[in-house]
Amino acid sequence: MTDDIAQNYRQIITALGENPEREGLRDTPKRAAKAMQFLTAGYRQSLEEIVNGAVFESQTDEMVLVKDIELYSMCEHHLLPFIGKCHIAYLPNGKVLGLSKFARIVDMFARRMQIQENLTREIAETVQQVTQARGVAVVIEARHLCMMMRGVEKQNSSMTSSVMLGGFRANPATRQEFLTLIN
Repeated sequence: MTDDIAQNYRQIITALGENPEREGLRDTPKRAAKAMQFLTAGYRQSLEEIVNGAVFESQTDEMVLVKDIELYSMCEHHLLPFIGKCHIAYLPNGKVLGLSKFARIVDMFARRMQIQENLTREIAETVQQVTQARGVAVVIEARHLCMMMRGVEKQNSSMTSSVMLGGFRANPATRQEFLTLIN
């Protein structure tokens, strides 16, 4: 698979008018192929292997919040990165999820090509599915290189997307508590 991707990068380099045999570019197709495979590793992961049974019984029924989970993803429209952070909160319903699993879930979906809005929803729905929580809230704040490096070239722009499920959607006070805690 790496060789096929590398050959495609070689063709792109040639089509752009460069010489893929030039010293600085000689190994670029293979390096770029390996980088793209890493950046899209989420396609080759499953939720079962990520969670790995780390759902535990708990009497905790107050909000649990994990803030500032860094993420790196690829915009499906231009194949350029977007970089940011994700905040996840949930209202446990007899079960809690191991702390590191939140970051692993974020990475699994971020390491795929998509738009930020869909990434936010995928994370929220997955946390809901795994924990059976009474509510889940996810906010992602990211900077998109497709907007910064090309097109309108706005260097200081960022995007915030949110998904509120269950108690976070139905209860304005719970939603406000979450939003206050992440700011």
